[in-house]
Amino acid sequence: MSNPRFYIPVALAAQTSLALPEAAAHHAARVLRLRSGDAVTLFNGSGGEYAACITAIGKHDVTVTIERHDPVERESPLPVTLVQAVSSGERMDLTIQKAVELGVSRIVPVESERSVVRLKGERAGKRVAHWQQVVVSACEQCGRNRIPEVRMISPLDVWLAAEENDAQRWVLLPGADTALRDLPRPQKPVELLVGPEGGLTGAEADAARRAGYQPVRLGPRVLRTETAAPALLAAVQALWGDF
Repeated sequence: MSNPRFYIPVALAAQTSLALPEAAAHHAARVLRLRSGDAVTLFNGSGGEYAACITAIGKHDVTVTIERHDPVERESPLPVTLVQAVSSGERMDLTIQKAVELGVSRIVPVESERSVVRLKGERAGKRVAHWQQVVVSACEQCGRNRIPEVRMISPLDVWLAAEENDAQRWVLLPGADTALRDLPRPQKPVELLVGPEGGLTGAEADAARRAGYQPVRLGPRVLRTETAAPALLAAVQALWGDF
């Protein structure tokens, strides 16, 4: 069984000691019920991970001593951005969690015409912060030492008009002429667009095409939005990534 992993967003160094942040300390002591002497793994998103040992547990704090740095990385050789139309409640959380486990590099939540959830201002900021924490938890679980970014929510049409990076862009559309497996190996980073519950409208699909997204299909069945992105990412990794 692997050691419990904790994301600690501060500078880390071998042969030093530090107190875990409050949330990590609570999880270690009260949820996992770790004890002094137990081994843990720390990472800060800057690369690699740190073997550490719990040296003291107080009522509200946990102290660890870092023993050594391991430069191991578990990132896919294929950078993938997921442009995901916002779905409701736990569906979006599940999509983000599985996308991280499947090696996504960046997540861009967008509002489309059929998006059930509409978030603005402070509510949007709080939801993005929540999604970023979902990302962190997924990294702790799956062993990734780099933290994918969750961008701020933007309308789909704004994203399509503004995004100009050099990427191979695909949009998942049921009934598309081209199957994913028939595409050539991408020679640049990949950007995947997935619609919400109910899918993209015809106008949105046309706008995506004009923005350089090639329509692709993933089998003959229509997938739920929370299934579509993980299935697409898994297929991409199996074809050209690190599966």
